[in-house]
Amino acid sequence: MTHWAILAGEYPPQFGGVADYTQLVARGLAAAGDAVTVFTPQCSEPTAADPGVEVVRLPDHFGPRGLLALDGLLARARPDRVLVQYVPHAFGYKALNLPFAAWVALRARRVAPVWVMFHEVAFPFAWRYPHLILGTANAAMARLVAGAAERVLVSVPQWAGLLRRLCPRARPAEWVPVPSNVPQIPGGRKRGADGRVTIGHFGTYGPAVVPLLEPALARLLAPPGRVALLLGRGAGAFARAFGERHPALAEQVVALGELPGRDVAEQFCRCDVLLQPYADGLSGRRTSAMAGLANGVPVVSNRGEGSEPLWAAEGAGCVALAPSANPDALVVETEALLTLPTGAREEIGRRGAELYRKRFSLANTLEVLRAR
Repeated sequence: MTHWAILAGEYPPQFGGVADYTQLVARGLAAAGDAVTVFTPQCSEPTAADPGVEVVRLPDHFGPRGLLALDGLLARARPDRVLVQYVPHAFGYKALNLPFAAWVALRARRVAPVWVMFHEVAFPFAWRYPHLILGTANAAMARLVAGAAERVLVSVPQWAGLLRRLCPRARPAEWVPVPSNVPQIPGGRKRGADGRVTIGHFGTYGPAVVPLLEPALARLLAPPGRVALLLGRGAGAFARAFGERHPALAEQVVALGELPGRDVAEQFCRCDVLLQPYADGLSGRRTSAMAGLANGVPVVSNRGEGSEPLWAAEGAGCVALAPSANPDALVVETEALLTLPTGAREEIGRRGAELYRKRFSLANTLEVLRAR
């Protein structure tokens, strides 16, 4: 049995991708027989109990009091391994928590070997205020944390090159894809049950996605008998803005918004296709697309600078990929998928689910973490 001390800037019931990921990993390690203690900031709501997982709320957001408390807590717990779920902005101080990074480098590894999972590395450097300060500080933080790590893990392969430049003495980074936090529901397909074609989208409708999603949906909803099913935080606001700009299509858009994971999976069963564009391309860190893949929904997305090579190799026939982040190209791929017989689309969804199980599932993450 390994005793893990996991440091995370957020943990449920706090919202966030890192919070959900940390809980998945903590539950998985505990279910495999390990002991897990998660150290995370205070939360006003009660933390749900998970067997084998102890959650310790720190007195502040990894500030002076929190780090002092961590020193004492880790000294008493004597964990076998410290696992840092690293995102620069997750540790407070507006992503400028250099003291935390220094504490990891100077103090944490004296307690136990430090492993770091880089979900993100640093804000892009730019010669303008305040990006200059933020980029410089984030680079220093990443250099400190990576340099102290016995093992460096990254959510996407592109972070490996960035870390190599920021900290040449760091251990070579290993790619560990982020699994979906939406459960898989076998069977129960309801696609086309009402005679309509349902085009789904799951996400947060951020400024990088909306310019791709809106024009693509406007064209895809033009033929009769089609509806858009919008899932995730921000769906309502997107639907209202879409209706104002495309009033003739407003009634064809259904926004369900943010739902519990199982409810999201059940709504996937209604979708003939899931349209998931990303400005930097489909990648394993895009858990919204991974959730669709895991549940066997045919996914349309696009290539980009963030896309891993596997999408051109193993992903062929599992996902419909436009060559770039372009609404017209996304429409072409979606229409091509919708013209296929239902059985052919279902087979693409089945292959996507198998690719997810093979390369992106939580089982793969746990295998990497428990390998040594």
